[in-house]
Amino acid sequence: MIPQKQLSLAEIYSDCKSYFENDKPHFLSLLETTINLDEIIPSSFINHFYASTGRPRKYPLKAMLWALILQRIFSIPTDSLLIIFLKYSKELRDFCGFTKVPDASKLTRFKQDFLLDLQSMFHNLVDLTEPICQNIDAHKASMTIFDTSGIEAFVAENNPKYANKVVKQLKAYKKSAGLDDSYDPYKAAYGSMPSHASCNNEIKQLYINGHFCYVYKFGLITNGLGIVRDISFYNKDFLESHPEIIVDKKSDSPDEDKSLHDAKALIPVLIDFFAKHPVINPHTFIGDAAFDSGTIYKSLLHDLKFSKAYIPLNSRSKIQNEQCPINEEGIPCCPTEPSLPMKYEGIAKRKNGLIRYKFVCPKMKWIKVTKGKYKRQCYCEKPCTSSSCGRMFYIYPEKDLRAYPGVLRGTDEWNETYKIRSVVEQGINHFKTSFCVAGRKTQNVKTLHADLLLAGITQLITVLLADKIHQHQYIRSLKPLIA
Repeated sequence: MIPQKQLSLAEIYSDCKSYFENDKPHFLSLLETTINLDEIIPSSFINHFYASTGRPRKYPLKAMLWALILQRIFSIPTDSLLIIFLKYSKELRDFCGFTKVPDASKLTRFKQDFLLDLQSMFHNLVDLTEPICQNIDAHKASMTIFDTSGIEAFVAENNPKYANKVVKQLKAYKKSAGLDDSYDPYKAAYGSMPSHASCNNEIKQLYINGHFCYVYKFGLITNGLGIVRDISFYNKDFLESHPEIIVDKKSDSPDEDKSLHDAKALIPVLIDFFAKHPVINPHTFIGDAAFDSGTIYKSLLHDLKFSKAYIPLNSRSKIQNEQCPINEEGIPCCPTEPSLPMKYEGIAKRKNGLIRYKFVCPKMKWIKVTKGKYKRQCYCEKPCTSSSCGRMFYIYPEKDLRAYPGVLRGTDEWNETYKIRSVVEQGINHFKTSFCVAGRKTQNVKTLHADLLLAGITQLITVLLADKIHQHQYIRSLKPLIA
């Protein structure tokens, strides 16, 4: 006969407590043991949130932040759906620290009222994660990659019917007027459409990924690991503090408008970035052809002290050199056979510390003279010089930074490094899709700005978690851990 045992109230409580603690989802337990928001939230944020307002706060600061961070980790697209998750999941409520679930308006007011505090929290996380990135890969962590994009606002102009109607009318006009193919209805549509949405002049027209849209534009800086370092939201305040980045809309070239705007925004954004984070000193800049400008190369390499700038040449302008013929990559070519590039023989440093690139005749070979000694010998059928070594050219990069921005174009080093630029495009896509920044049903600039900052905060918390569990393959996404 099995002896019966009467359970005490203390034992029942202990069993229930153990059950609820052990039944908590593994991912939430992992977050709870590895991430301490008290170490991340700036004291100014805490003081502002808990400042005397005449009534107590019903919802703790950490609870609000955890809810909005989990919303992005779990890719919950709307605030209303987040509220449903919180109402029906006791584990989520307990993890966040809610005794009562806030409504959607409370979440929106939190984003708008504490926008600047979210910004300071983001910058604090950038500084906290910089040593982690350096330990993972110092070479890639010392890269600065910049690109721009836009968040499509919830306005009538973003309805596909709006642009299609204009394009359709212009196609009919082209046909009735008998115009030739030089008339592009899409470019004409771009010129005829307003430069901003009718409800808000901060929502600008943009032509991206093959379609017209009205967006809040932003710039994103990542390092070579794809980790966000800075977010610049081009709202009214930002544009007023940087009047030099305004570019008037042109009627015939949407792509050129975007390139000019990006080029004017780059240097002000980088100056602001380095002022906010003086401990970050990258040596390599990577950008697209929109930044191919002599002024930008000078600012990057001289003023901002980058050692190398990987920027493709703009197809509209060629490289020229008075001393010798050069190809599209800036490599000197044979004077008698311009299609034949000369051989690169490395970098020579001068006494004043400046460098020069040395190129020799493509038909030159090293021949053995005596044991351990070699000399150059030119085997050209039509030599352009009397020297037995053949023609030699020295390129001085400081004389043409656009052609030689600290690295030679077309080399393996250039090709392999420039491939890394794709991480900033992947980062933008990750923010828009996985972190649900795109598709928000709002026109409010503060709300969208806060959503963008929360996406950055979420990614940087991902870096902290991945480092603490020694799983650096998860620094950009925690989805495998959630699954």
